[in-house]
Amino acid sequence: MSRIAATFARLGTDGRKALIPYVTAGFPFPDITPELMHGMVEAGADIIELGVPFSDPMADGPVIQKAGERALAAGVGMAQVLAMVRAFREQDAATPVVLMGYANPVERYDLVNGQGAFIHDAAAAGVDGLLVVDYPPEECEAFAADLKRAGLDLIFLLAPTSTPQRMQQVARVAGGYVYYVSLKGVTGAGHLDTDAVGQMLPRIREHVKIPVGVGFGIRDAQSARAVGRVADAVVIGTRIIQLIEEQPRERVVPEVGTFLRGIRQALDS
Repeated sequence: MSRIAATFARLGTDGRKALIPYVTAGFPFPDITPELMHGMVEAGADIIELGVPFSDPMADGPVIQKAGERALAAGVGMAQVLAMVRAFREQDAATPVVLMGYANPVERYDLVNGQGAFIHDAAAAGVDGLLVVDYPPEECEAFAADLKRAGLDLIFLLAPTSTPQRMQQVARVAGGYVYYVSLKGVTGAGHLDTDAVGQMLPRIREHVKIPVGVGFGIRDAQSARAVGRVADAVVIGTRIIQLIEEQPRERVVPEVGTFLRGIRQALDS
């Protein structure tokens, strides 16, 4: 059983929902990410989504785009992201880590280091899953199989516009969990409609039998609690980036910890 599957199994036995914070690797300081990851776990995170900086992040709003630009300017690429995961694994062998990003950094890594190098090196570093925004399920079944052989899950997005056919395509190849994007548009956009989320999740579960996490638009304890009533996991990204983008280094981990403890308490209440 993968770390992701084991985490959801444990939470399900306890009647709890997964808290999945997202941070851009190397933001707001290139050397802070492993420390920040540990701080998030201490504050109640169950799985960590680590954003891989990319110059053209089509699904990300201005807040996460800016974070990615700062990380890129500091020299953070896929090799550095994998090094951050390795550093995190020196002290934490249990918490699942999912890399979230785009096809270009993955494919460039193989171009530079040899075919299959990304999957090998990601598994060796301690990565548990991969969410590639611009990999449609019908075009990456072989890639998903290669990941699975290496012990990694390929995670997919579903949206309010996803058809039953798309859900079936995702269900065939997805592992770990499915990430339901609760809003039309980019990260950080729009107003979360929890009623609409509640109506959509049963439709997704008709086809998808692995856990369903919900993200985009979750900004506080109230919205997290509402989504947690119907979802298996709550994903929070933009709000965390906003909290830390102008913080001095010594305040980054404490600020995120305080915020996530409030979310954790709301999910468990």
